Amino acid sequence: MLLFLFGLAALILGAELLVRGASKLALSLGISPLVVGLTVVAFGTSAPELAVSVQSAWAGQVDIALGNVVGSNMFNILFILGLSALIVPLTVHRQIIRQEVPVMTGASLLLWAMAADGGIGRLEGLALAALILAYTALVIRQSRRETAASRTGAETAGAGGAWDASWGAQALLLLAGLALLVIGSRWLVRAAVDFAHYLGVSELIIGLTIVSIGTSLPEVATSILAALRGERDIAVGNAVGSNIFNILS
Repeated sequence: MLLFLFGLAALILGAELLVRGASKLALSLGISPLVVGLTVVAFGTSAPELAVSVQSAWAGQVDIALGNVVGSNMFNILFILGLSALIVPLTVHRQIIRQEVPVMTGASLLLWAMAADGGIGRLEGLALAALILAYTALVIRQSRRETAASRTGAETAGAGGAWDASWGAQALLLLAGLALLVIGSRWLVRAAVDFAHYLGVSELIIGLTIVSIGTSLPEVATSILAALRGERDIAVGNAVGSNIFNILS
């Protein structure tokens, strides 16, 4: 019980620091919060999924690895976006509709095609990793096409005397928030998996439910807090970008 409470507290504090750091960094760099949500925030909050899936695959627990990815993606769309929209109606950026949703759908179909023969080999894994690098490069390239007005606004916003006005402080907020999110989710997942094993639940079911939900808690905390703060692009970008990262990485 104490481990659960400590994990929950770490998730809440980590989400607070991450959203604050991400929104400030977007202003400082003159890029949109959507781009930050799709890259830095999405990749950071997906770190638990990556760690759990890699560790599970290395240990030969393939069902947990694949179940974690698929379950997390369903949880991201159905629960995280659903709950965020219940809290604050979400305005969906045109880029999400034109680019990110098709990319996410294409990645899901690609995973289905690769897994249709009952396995995913090293060559296919290499192809997926290459695609996430290409996608990240594309998003970064697009982010550099910000208008001069956006850059000027960012410089003005970053010129204040607040302690977190510098890039260093914002990066520190991001790193601290990510660290707390990973630690908190790890505590919760560890307790949940041990309990499920005690009840005799299969590894696939554990991966599809407890592990996928537990490793998605950083996305839950970040998207909900971002929605409450009015950072709707970060909330949506986090959920969609996390799905893309989960599949391709």
